[in-house]
Amino acid sequence: MGMKIPDTRTAGIRTTMELITAMDRYPVVPDVLPPDQSRRRFVLGASSLAALSVLPLSGQVFADTPRPTNGPQTLTGNQFDLSIGFQKVNFTGKQRIATTVNQGLPAPILRWKEGERVKLKVTNTLDHDTSIHWHGIILPSEMDGVPGMSFDGIKPGETFVYEFDVQQSGTYWYHSHSGFQEQTGLMGAIVIDPKDPDPVAYDRDMVVLLSDWTDTAPEKVYGTLKKMSHYYNFRERTVGDLVRDLKTKGLSATWNERAMWNQMRMSETDISDVTGYTYTYLMNGVTPDQGWLGLCKPGEKVRLRFINGAAMGIFDVRIPGLKMTVVAADGQNIQPIVVDEFRIGVAETYDVIVEPAGDSAYTIFAQSNDRTGYARGTLTTDIALRAEIPAMDPAPTLGHREMGMDMSGMDHSGHDMSGGMPGMDHSEQAKPAMEAMDHSGHDMSAMDHSGHDMSAMKTMDHSQHTGKSRLAKAGFGSNFDPLAKINHVDTEFGPHVDSHSDAPQSGLTDPGIGLRDHMKLYGRRVLTYADIRGLHPTYDKREPSREIELHLTGNMRRYMWSINGLNFADAKPLELSFGERVRIILVNDTMMTHPIHLHGMWSELETGDPNYIPRKHTIIVQPGSRISYLVTADAKGRWAYHCHLLYHMPGMMREVRVV
Repeated sequence: MGMKIPDTRTAGIRTTMELITAMDRYPVVPDVLPPDQSRRRFVLGASSLAALSVLPLSGQVFADTPRPTNGPQTLTGNQFDLSIGFQKVNFTGKQRIATTVNQGLPAPILRWKEGERVKLKVTNTLDHDTSIHWHGIILPSEMDGVPGMSFDGIKPGETFVYEFDVQQSGTYWYHSHSGFQEQTGLMGAIVIDPKDPDPVAYDRDMVVLLSDWTDTAPEKVYGTLKKMSHYYNFRERTVGDLVRDLKTKGLSATWNERAMWNQMRMSETDISDVTGYTYTYLMNGVTPDQGWLGLCKPGEKVRLRFINGAAMGIFDVRIPGLKMTVVAADGQNIQPIVVDEFRIGVAETYDVIVEPAGDSAYTIFAQSNDRTGYARGTLTTDIALRAEIPAMDPAPTLGHREMGMDMSGMDHSGHDMSGGMPGMDHSEQAKPAMEAMDHSGHDMSAMDHSGHDMSAMKTMDHSQHTGKSRLAKAGFGSNFDPLAKINHVDTEFGPHVDSHSDAPQSGLTDPGIGLRDHMKLYGRRVLTYADIRGLHPTYDKREPSREIELHLTGNMRRYMWSINGLNFADAKPLELSFGERVRIILVNDTMMTHPIHLHGMWSELETGDPNYIPRKHTIIVQPGSRISYLVTADAKGRWAYHCHLLYHMPGMMREVRVV
């Protein structure tokens, strides 16, 4: 598993165990400058340099050795002083300015305790407004940190005090909700220790925060995408591809396929808007050239807390040679599931348990979903060991499934349509849902639009119907309804929307484009949403009283993003009544993956077990697919609801008002 590196032990530390002991003793582990000849390097802030003077490490590492760091600084307690400011950084050989918290990128890890009340004094030393949103944290709306909804933002030179009770445990994160500051570095991890004994047994935990960095100002990135949406895609089709397609598919099929893509003004290789040709992907603030290092002791159970804090990057994570037992999703404990790989959308978190063997090293490998780059680290019991870096998987291409087309007549032989779930049989789970559904007519004439902006939402009112309910049982929803009718409202039609999904498949069992055949090809089991079951019984077992169907829409060529064809500025808020339980159905009319985040309330993913519905704060909606989840409107106030891809957010966003 690991290769010995001769004579690369950190100066001043005689054994790896001494280094681990030092890491255990001190909450801050020194950042060490890599050699000058390294192409990518990180220029330390004052806080990191101060750490060097108090820790028993010399601050020198040989060129071949991963940087000995346990991640960003950790702050504990219930009162915190955080300062947002500018900081010089250098990841690519070019000095740039980042937006940081306490001069760290990533920002400090905040460690809280469930049941306590935390107070966070945030001071803005920038020359423009800023904010911090506590992602996934259940709190009063005025503490949520979204300028224009929950508060006015933090003005230059001012201090804002966030104060709220910690009502949960698990892995979360925080980031700016002002402009594009998230892209320039303003994000950090939150770890909340439970007040009761943790149901997950482990000896050591480590935060693995993934992010993406660009030397280009994010405003310029956004402006470039508006002018030419495929600017960052270096994998456009070539003449060689045309010749190959003519040989394998024939003239007619090739002509029709090319005509289809030309009509949609996009390419089948457009997986990500911003790619690794521009991004440097980071793991705990460390570039892939250098690699983050996590040290543990032989025989330990290690809890890795994965957080996707990227602006746009979606990652596929694996640790070659190690099975991962997923024990939590978005901070909430789930029934353990053993996998080899998982996709983590922007803003999602997953906790996994691994058990590294003694005298071994493993590469934590997080490749972008478009396969244009990766972040990586080394998990090892010995600093003198390192693991091979695996090759990235082949780049995927978009197909009929991503267009939301009916594939029932297509020949899928040779393709793994199990969604990465070999051996799982959901037939018994789906049966109760199908029996509970009444598909008669699916007549939309019964929809009550009074008092609602139908450009923003479609709310089915079943009050005029008697007898058997037309709503699927809680825990199933449209995820288990292959006959569900898809309805497109008038605002979805026009030059601002370039595609519609008329037969979207459920995204529940789909691990995502580029992962579907991994069991067959590589023997790697990939996590899907269908695998996830809550560890604790469902908190609210009521059936939903109504459904809200929302379409994720856009025009890729013009780089316009919206919900139901309307951007945020033109849409009225979604209104929920306090205490009601609703089902939200998301239909992705685009060929891009969208991670959708609802602030202030849990999104309870319907995975087929009504007794153990898992709670998430961010839901991936696969291209051309649909997915449903339940929401209990138990938090009054104004809440943001949006795609968490930073450059999609200005349009693909809604305000939710709970009154």
